[in-house]
Amino acid sequence: MKKLLSSCCLIALSISVNAQTTKPVPLKEKTAFQTSSPWMPEIDVRSDIAIVYGVNDRKGMTFEQRVQSWRDHGYQTNFMTGIAWGDYKDYFLGKWDGINHLGVGQVTQKGDTIFHGKDMPYVVPVKSFIEYMKTAVIKRVIDVGITNIFLEEPEFWARAGYSAPFKEEWQKYYGFPWKPQHESAENTYLSSKLKYHLYYEAIKEVSSYAKAYGKSKGKSIKVFIATHSLVNYSSWQIVSPEASLASLPGIDGYIAQVWTGTSREPTYFDGQKKERVFENAFLEYGSMVSMTAPTKRKMFFLTDPIEDWPRDWSDYKKNYQATFTAKLLYPMVADYEVMPWPERIYTHPYKVANSNEKVLIPQYYSTQMQIMVNALNSMPASTNKVTGVNGVGVLMSNSLMFQRFPTHNGFEDPQFSNFYGQTLPLLKRGVPVQTVHMENLSYAASLKNIKVLVVSYSNMKPVSPAVHASLTAWVKQGGVLIYCGRDDDPYQSVMEWWNTKGNKFTAPSQHLFKSLNINPSADKQKYNVGKGTVYVIRQNPKEFVLEANADTKFIDMVKQGYESDAKAGKLVFKNSLYLERGPYDVVSVMDENADSKPYTIKGPVIDLFDPQLPVLAKKTINPGEQALLYNVNRVANKAKPQVLAGAARVYNEKVQGASYSFVAKSPIKTLNSMRVLLPAKPKVTKVTDSNGQEITDAKTSWDASSNTLYLGFANSPDGIKVSLSW
Repeated sequence: MKKLLSSCCLIALSISVNAQTTKPVPLKEKTAFQTSSPWMPEIDVRSDIAIVYGVNDRKGMTFEQRVQSWRDHGYQTNFMTGIAWGDYKDYFLGKWDGINHLGVGQVTQKGDTIFHGKDMPYVVPVKSFIEYMKTAVIKRVIDVGITNIFLEEPEFWARAGYSAPFKEEWQKYYGFPWKPQHESAENTYLSSKLKYHLYYEAIKEVSSYAKAYGKSKGKSIKVFIATHSLVNYSSWQIVSPEASLASLPGIDGYIAQVWTGTSREPTYFDGQKKERVFENAFLEYGSMVSMTAPTKRKMFFLTDPIEDWPRDWSDYKKNYQATFTAKLLYPMVADYEVMPWPERIYTHPYKVANSNEKVLIPQYYSTQMQIMVNALNSMPASTNKVTGVNGVGVLMSNSLMFQRFPTHNGFEDPQFSNFYGQTLPLLKRGVPVQTVHMENLSYAASLKNIKVLVVSYSNMKPVSPAVHASLTAWVKQGGVLIYCGRDDDPYQSVMEWWNTKGNKFTAPSQHLFKSLNINPSADKQKYNVGKGTVYVIRQNPKEFVLEANADTKFIDMVKQGYESDAKAGKLVFKNSLYLERGPYDVVSVMDENADSKPYTIKGPVIDLFDPQLPVLAKKTINPGEQALLYNVNRVANKAKPQVLAGAARVYNEKVQGASYSFVAKSPIKTLNSMRVLLPAKPKVTKVTDSNGQEITDAKTSWDASSNTLYLGFANSPDGIKVSLSW
């Protein structure tokens, strides 16, 4: 993940053997965390996978020993490393091939190299770097027996593009000399396309090598990309291959790197610029789903209990809950990277904002976090839908990243508002708006359930004429397309397919309108095309959010298109999003809405955002808040004793007559908090450590409304045994 950092289960590559049947059974690959540390009792998170970061040897410990330390404690081991930066000093400083390679760094107009750390530049992925990645990194990882490899953050900064290696790549790619991007919009667009292409090719080469080398060793290698969302990269002015990788045969899936740091980027809505963490996270995760869903690639969702900048623990908690809720509102994804860098979260005191004080994670927060993380181990995929209208989409493309920096001809897009102008007015009214990736329009699934699609070329451009063929076919079959844009940005006339090779359109929308066989005029907004409808609003979407009360016309048009033209039912506006997901209730209530009423869920429910796990007769969620609840009435088998929620992972469960026992494991120096469903109030509760020593200070209480026992005790990675009888 940026600065320090940065499951739908599939069958695992690893297998275990069931002692009774001797048949191989697939291991879960549902939850994971990434770490550069060897195993330590303080960070024994108990996810399915430990993603070991980096191949560097440490003082007194080789990379291979670091991997083995996690295997020795029962973890499947995967691997992650940066593909645009990393601790590759043997390459950068010349140890690898005798040549100093610091010159491959990404360079700004001022001549400054952009560094991720000391002697760690963001790279232009030249041939020597790709060769280093193959032979010095990937080969070593496969040789240690790891078969799942994550390449992290293929990033080229928009403000870069002035180094000698980049100029050489430009000449090779375009066949004419490099042009400085600050001089014209066209140069910027061409520069960004090259940056995109360079990392696409780098990943293609490295993933192909990994597969081929693995095959030569008799191993089946899977390669994943750990990447920020297209929303965030566009907002932060970074270029990355993103959606195109989903079609590469060498790429098996992604980690969606979304966390407080990305989601707290301020946005404009109703004329106000401020943080909208939940809404931003919802759109970020959504863009990752739309990028991969049609291709059926595996997707892990990441969130982070803290972030890279010093705040305070109440800030981390509030925003963790917001991003965590946002990811759970995508029920088709059920695999998770539960946290990055547990060593940072559990063992590093964090400087409190606006002070010199440093504080280790409070135990109330580590308990709550572990309850949430353990919920992910059992979080089911679901075919349920988030409440509200799920048939409104917004088209997006990788080309969103191509015109973010620098500013040309005075055309600005403050805080990426041309995107948020299409999405926030809907999301803030309780419409779970979906994003649709232009690059995936050839897949029928991309528009299958979309009734109204909003399109704008104000901040992106169509990647090929095939995009318009797909959109036209969809409209003719009954789709409603709303085009928003003045087509007045300087990128309308960049050298691209709509104005080359016989095409002479001065704006790409002209080609779209020709394909739809319409000729928009100032006095007409609505056009019938086949069984469908096209609306044209001659405003750039940013205008809907940069001023107060400026989105009414846009919203009215979406409503009319959905209800009258698509005849899809009523477009309901509300202030909440709710999802039922197995026994879990997931809800977010939004502020900045005409409706300021809270949302109430009837119990008994267990509040998973409260470390004490209270059982509530009802839960009230106010605007600006989120909730994750375990609904006791939806337990699949109420007669079966089971742990419903807890800050430790449960192993070795045994039910015999009127007794139930299990072992709970979680990091040392943290406190467990647990709700256990039982047929009756226990007569005997016995808690013992791994040496069989009884723990006498365990906290217990019985809740008759839910038939659950509360248990609290100090955690241990060695395991705490709980025995209950009634």
